[in-house]
Amino acid sequence: MTGFAKGDNMPFELSAPKVITFIISIIIALIALVIHYAHIEIAHVHSGFVILLVGYLVLVAGNLLKGV
Repeated sequence: MTGFAKGDNMPFELSAPKVITFIISIIIALIALVIHYAHIEIAHVHSGFVILLVGYLVLVAGNLLKGV
């Protein structure tokens, strides 16, 4: 159950991200994995988490914004 009655509109509409947006987010996530497991140090980044977060935010933007 979603909490919305039949016919109600959600507060925002989701759309599928473009393929390029999805691929960019996957590449960023893979870079974060390499940084984490290979113990590579990058200035101003203490772990791969920050880069993984950026990749996730790219994917979220692709879902929330049409045409991205």
